[in-house]
Amino acid sequence: MAETISARAETIPARALLAELEPVAESNLNRHLSMAKDWHPHDYVPWDEGRNFAAMGGIDWEPEQSRLGAVARAAMVTNLLTEDNLPSYHRLISDSFSRDGVWRTWVDRWTAEENRHGIVLRDYLVVTRGVDPVALEQARMTVMGQGVDDPTGTGDHAVLHGVAYVTFQELATRVSHRNTGKACDDPIADRMLARIAADENLHMVFYRNICGAALDLVPDDALDAITAVIENFRMPGAGMPDFRRNSVLIAKHGIYDLRQHLDEVIMPVLRRWNIFERNDFTGRGERTRDRLATFLDKLGKDVVRFEEHRDRALAREAARREKM
Repeated sequence: MAETISARAETIPARALLAELEPVAESNLNRHLSMAKDWHPHDYVPWDEGRNFAAMGGIDWEPEQSRLGAVARAAMVTNLLTEDNLPSYHRLISDSFSRDGVWRTWVDRWTAEENRHGIVLRDYLVVTRGVDPVALEQARMTVMGQGVDDPTGTGDHAVLHGVAYVTFQELATRVSHRNTGKACDDPIADRMLARIAADENLHMVFYRNICGAALDLVPDDALDAITAVIENFRMPGAGMPDFRRNSVLIAKHGIYDLRQHLDEVIMPVLRRWNIFERNDFTGRGERTRDRLATFLDKLGKDVVRFEEHRDRALAREAARREKM
């Protein structure tokens, strides 16, 4: 059947592609369920640190109450607000995969697991007074009011673009959560974010395997989607309040930067799919692969320039601190 699909016109009907991929999805859903660990958000929050706010006779938040540094606060808020847009992600993935059979089972399971991330992050930040809860709630309302319609950045809502995007995005989120935990300098936060990161890794594996199977079925079309997603990649929280400021802090201090994006997200996945070793592309696919290679070469040069600029900026900051 794979040969039949590959021989068709360039654009494969989504329903036919999903039907071909359904056995792979079922196998990977079963794999996921066998490996996923049940956990409870309340077990990761230091509830004994909680106290009432002014509306309940206590005191409202003040900056000095937070034990988190500026970088950790920026990363925690960015990660949480990204998780908050779960209703949009559920809608997009459901529309892409359909609400039938194993696809529905996966999307609903994925959504339920992802929902725990927002719950535990918000509980931790409010109980420990890590950030201003009023500003956090205002930002949540803004972010969810905007929603997410095209996280791929490609303008294409097809199955292949969607599954390629979530493969890279889930891995990027894993890296960001893990490094945020380390930046918090708090073993409770580190344990919590390691737990979240483990979920994100399992989610990435599901999507990576689906996209890998699509590459075997429709190599040219799948590579087109993968390349477009890499060229236009952006995290789904790009429209949130203070995103530019926070993303600069996050990149500058190693939470998630261009080097990590290339070396820990893009390249491991491309190697897993054997993108540059495959021999099943047509001339169109070969041209797309050449385009991808050119883009990755440019991205590698951008990484070096970014690191040089960052090192100079950090050195200047260190020199200013020494003079104070």
